[in-house]
Amino acid sequence: DRVKGGGLARLAGPAQLVTLVLSDVVGNPLDAIASGPTVGDTSTFADAAAVFDRYALWDLVPPSVVERLRAGLAGGIADTPKPGDAVFERTVVAVVGSNLLACEAAARAASSMGFQLLVLTTYVEGEAREVGRVLAGLLREIDASGHPLARPCCVIAGGETTVTVRGSGQGGRNQELALSAAFALRGVPDVLLASIGTDGSDGPTDAAGAFVDGTTLDRATALGLDAARSLSENDSYTFFDRLGDLIRTGPTNTNVNDVIFLLAL
Repeated sequence: DRVKGGGLARLAGPAQLVTLVLSDVVGNPLDAIASGPTVGDTSTFADAAAVFDRYALWDLVPPSVVERLRAGLAGGIADTPKPGDAVFERTVVAVVGSNLLACEAAARAASSMGFQLLVLTTYVEGEAREVGRVLAGLLREIDASGHPLARPCCVIAGGETTVTVRGSGQGGRNQELALSAAFALRGVPDVLLASIGTDGSDGPTDAAGAFVDGTTLDRATALGLDAARSLSENDSYTFFDRLGDLIRTGPTNTNVNDVIFLLAL
């Protein structure tokens, strides 16, 4: 692709170039968002070759890919422009939408409702079910000690988790995070955790995410649902659909990762 990795800036020069960035990558690394068409590329042919070496890919990819990579390593093909290259002298890049901006907007809304506020982080990453347990622990701390905030409070976190698929169920990272948190929150009064994809789509489902509280598991048991089995089968969608605890917003036509709300009333 001729426009990736600073390629568009190279093709557009010497014209003035302004890039407005809507970031769907945790931390907003400009060279990773949309493959960085107007910023310096921090990766090299050597980096790509190291990945091929690490995972023994040389014999698994088409010969044309190997040929191009070896030509790049030998200097036969020009590498992508790097940070500081002259092609970027007339480029301006501005991040106009990001997870932090979304979390800050949510914080302002919650503050107007009378909640004490903390935007905890926008760098949430890792296995969804593990992150769910950690965030549930934060709500339990609020309930037990009033730290880091006293009730009524709203703690907001953002980022994007991953799911290691082990079962054959249906769900998404936000729904799995919420389901995992439900176990630690069982019986905790007047708390709620909601995990939501800002694009309105969580995995291959029609839901943006889901919410749980201290009553989730007991309500599920009353309906004959097995929460532990649903989690092991990655079937959080079916679980929350039966409970009526899915969050459905419809497509928002934008994506700045996920936002997680921890509420204690």
